[in-house]
Amino acid sequence: MLRLIKENKLLLRRIFLIILDSLMINVCAFMAILIRFDLSFNNIPTHYLDAILAYVPWNTVITILIFYCCRLYHSLWKYASIDEVTNVMIGCILAAAAQYIGIHVMNLHVPRSYYPLSMVFLMVGVVGTRFIYRFLRLLSNRYHGAKKSRIMIIGAGEAANVIIREITVSQYVDGSVVCIIDDNRSKVGRYIQGVKIVGTRHKIVEAARKYEITDIIIAIPTAPRKEIRSILEICKETNCTLKILPGIYQLINEEVSVSRLRTVEIEDLLGREPVRIDAREVSDFLRGKIVMVTGGGGSIGSELCRQIASFSPAKLIIVDIYENNAYFVQQELKNRYPKIELEVLIASVRNTNRMDQIFDKYRPEFVYHAAAHKHVPLMEDSPNEAIKNNVGGTLKLAKAADKYGVKRFIFISTDKAVNPTNIMGASKRICEMIIQSFNRRSQTEFVAVRFGNVLGSNGSVIPLFKQQIMNGGPVTVTHPDIIRYFMTIPEAVSLVLQAGVYAHGGEIFVLDMGEPVKIADLAKNLIKLSGFIPDKDIRIEYTGLRPGEKLYEELLMKEEGLKETNNNRIFVGEPIIFDDDEFVEAVENLDCLAKQECKEIREEVKKLVPTYEYKE
Repeated sequence: MLRLIKENKLLLRRIFLIILDSLMINVCAFMAILIRFDLSFNNIPTHYLDAILAYVPWNTVITILIFYCCRLYHSLWKYASIDEVTNVMIGCILAAAAQYIGIHVMNLHVPRSYYPLSMVFLMVGVVGTRFIYRFLRLLSNRYHGAKKSRIMIIGAGEAANVIIREITVSQYVDGSVVCIIDDNRSKVGRYIQGVKIVGTRHKIVEAARKYEITDIIIAIPTAPRKEIRSILEICKETNCTLKILPGIYQLINEEVSVSRLRTVEIEDLLGREPVRIDAREVSDFLRGKIVMVTGGGGSIGSELCRQIASFSPAKLIIVDIYENNAYFVQQELKNRYPKIELEVLIASVRNTNRMDQIFDKYRPEFVYHAAAHKHVPLMEDSPNEAIKNNVGGTLKLAKAADKYGVKRFIFISTDKAVNPTNIMGASKRICEMIIQSFNRRSQTEFVAVRFGNVLGSNGSVIPLFKQQIMNGGPVTVTHPDIIRYFMTIPEAVSLVLQAGVYAHGGEIFVLDMGEPVKIADLAKNLIKLSGFIPDKDIRIEYTGLRPGEKLYEELLMKEEGLKETNNNRIFVGEPIIFDDDEFVEAVENLDCLAKQECKEIREEVKKLVPTYEYKE
């Protein structure tokens, strides 16, 4: 029986409302005639009562039909707003007009004041029955509020209004909004849906303590990132759980709701405005082209594939050695871009014959080379693998691109290639030199794009810190003074695509990564955003610099210089001249030594990269 009720809840609710409205229609009709005769039943002429009774069946059926047409039985009344009230008003006016016509058609007689009185009573009665549920729920939330999470909302605008309403009526949100913060001083002391605006951002910590706040929701979708960062710097001192409404497009698309809230991420504390590119330029560059991405299953490679797919290439070829990642990217792109012509190939860039086969068959016009070993400590333990994959793979791919007439080859590099102190960075520097060397001897335009760390990439510190916090700590940081440049994966990839448009061949594009960030501060902020106190709830442990690790990374070598581009986040390093034939021969020899598991591979690398400094 309970299961049957649950399955037919919507139908039963409609039936209940129809019965309730039927009762209300007739009660209001008799109330109207009773008010007309000063609430004295004995004073009502019998022929008036007979007329109303005779019209009861018609009045009930016609009014219910009008209400149904006005969608009074389709709305979720716990979310009712001015639109639903408007529908009730229209329905009641139409019902009054129908009643006036019906009574005259049936040649019945009632006082003229009966019509407006019955219409007003009907409006009040129908709206009252619809909103009484919300009122009772509000009382319940207020009464039981102390047992639930206590929420502070920052921002007293339309977004806050929508979120408060939804929290108030939702049976799924176990909490109540107890105060609001807004920097507009004229709003302080006022109320939104009964919730007081208690002060500006300077009152956040005090209000959180006073009202025993457990959760803070930042509902300012129009605020710039720098503003959000400033607010978050204050909020993280409250030890409350933080959530944020993503952006203004949520308001434009009328998608503001509790379900749209997300937890505050470390990216929000970077305080930069999002990177912007000229999407039209990139679209014109990639639309209708055959594009290949190596390492397309990795964190950078997969985002390259996503963004490239959005620009409608003629064909997108994903090459990766790791089948699981390649499979997941394939399924995602098939779902998001069902019309795209997609080829997913399992192959190693170190396999010359396989690369020749792929290039010969598909004839890519643009190649984005993201396949690489990138983990610094792991490569320090296996230096020959870094050379085989990064250097050998890039060399073979560059040869294939030259041989099969690729128009443009874009290599993904790293800031660790500048004055490298680890084998991974040194291998990437050799790859940059391969790119510049081949550009001078090939019709293909070879370029490199160099940037720092990306937030959330495979093996980056953020997922590691989150896991350590989830496990109760400690959070491990190598050194209290270590700093890094950070950018989100989509931002970095969008700049890579833009740099590819600007390329003429031989450039090393350097991305402006914004302000450097202390890793220790990153760890502390992440602990605070998780609702804990650093070194009290979650301990930070300093483990010492790992082999090949620098305190800070550089984005440019002294001799490279800098040139600006049309995008103020992209710069060009000047090519460095060296003997190309001698260099390529040395690289091929290095690749052979790596395959022979040469124990002195670092010494051989230093011959090619004089700025490479390493410890024995």
